[in-house]
Amino acid sequence: MTLRLFDTVTRTLRDFTPLIPGRASVYLCGATVQGEPHIGHVRCGVAFDVLRRWLQANNYEVAFVRNVTDVNDKILDKAADAGRPWWEWATTYERAFDRAYDELGVLPPSAQPRATEHITQMIELMARLIDAGHAYSACGNVYFDVRSYADYGLLSGHKLDDVQQGESAGMGKHDPRDFTLWKAAKPGEPTWPSPWGPGRPGWHVECSAMATTYLGAEFDIHCGGIDLIFPHHENEIAQSRAAGDGFARYWLHNGWVSLGGEKMSKSLGNVLSVPNMLTRVRAVELRYYLGSAHYRSMLEYSEQALDDAATAYRRLEAFVHKVRDIAGAVPLGEWTGAFAVALDDDLSIPKALAEIHNLVTSGNKALDSKDTAAATDIAAQVRRMLDILGVDPLDPHWNRRDTGMVDVTGHALDVLVAAQLEQRDAARAAKDWLTADEVRDRLAAAGIAVTDTPDDANWTLRR
Repeated sequence: MTLRLFDTVTRTLRDFTPLIPGRASVYLCGATVQGEPHIGHVRCGVAFDVLRRWLQANNYEVAFVRNVTDVNDKILDKAADAGRPWWEWATTYERAFDRAYDELGVLPPSAQPRATEHITQMIELMARLIDAGHAYSACGNVYFDVRSYADYGLLSGHKLDDVQQGESAGMGKHDPRDFTLWKAAKPGEPTWPSPWGPGRPGWHVECSAMATTYLGAEFDIHCGGIDLIFPHHENEIAQSRAAGDGFARYWLHNGWVSLGGEKMSKSLGNVLSVPNMLTRVRAVELRYYLGSAHYRSMLEYSEQALDDAATAYRRLEAFVHKVRDIAGAVPLGEWTGAFAVALDDDLSIPKALAEIHNLVTSGNKALDSKDTAAATDIAAQVRRMLDILGVDPLDPHWNRRDTGMVDVTGHALDVLVAAQLEQRDAARAAKDWLTADEVRDRLAAAGIAVTDTPDDANWTLRR
């Protein structure tokens, strides 16, 4: 089956046919580094990390670019309020995002360009637009003339009469619907020289310049959150194609993480930061949760949903570990046909996970019947499919146990926890449920989760 992806422009599932056979070029709108990353931010990274892994598993050479917006109004305002240099504020939170992506096992991008490093390319793009009659300068600013581009609204479906850019009127705008490419210098703000005077770039021009710099005038896939469809991605298409570039051939958008039915955002004050979430569950469990729904669906956050996802993952993890302990090793096997069909169908991860859980049920039955060979074969398949989803239990990334401790420390912890579990097993055998529960609660308070299986109890260290 050919990989089919839902293209936002056509609003249809389309067969993925790359521009260059055997290669896939992907641009993901990355973070505006204004503060601590929350799970709404990193869901995007997890969702399209699976796309990248699936393309690579199918022998594509993938160029994956994820940008950083390191200068904009929000960054400048927050840095000023905190009395810190804007560049230091942006760098601090760029590192926070990098840590969050790494914690969740998101593969590093092929390139991670910063907006401030590509001012020259943005100026060149603006000059091309002015020469083509699609942009104009006024009062030191540069604006895109939306009326000059007949296909404006192609991505979002917005009619030009209904457009509101969400920015100030601007000095010298011909039409309030025109959007800003270059902002004239203001006191206290960083500036760069340009043919139209000192200033800084607008938001939308950044991604067009960076995407084409690294992936070419035309490339395969542009990804991002559904909240970016308008105005950001609409304006990217308009300015890029008006300048003569083919730009992205497929547009993919992931749904929000919501809380109480509202998009998770800093402005709503309903932020669940990644560092805080990792005090509740391990990083691999958080990734499993964020990646368990279809990428285009809304993910309504609740503690119960997070706990259910963590429990579901531990079942898969416990099976793989049990087979590894019995067989000595579990290699990476092959994925099943049902798994491939699911991912080829617009990355239908819920169907893929259903296949994996069904296999684990069969694998546990094989263990119960002492058929180690069959269980090992199933575990190898499970490992391979979980690896594509980024949550292979035996991936060294997750087996830092889970804190980066040296081996001797990990061994000592194994011994101590094993002693506690032996005490709990003895209490359960004597039907001393109070003592058994006390042991489990004591381990939980220390950040150690215990999962009971038909044969014994497994433990994992929460992060």
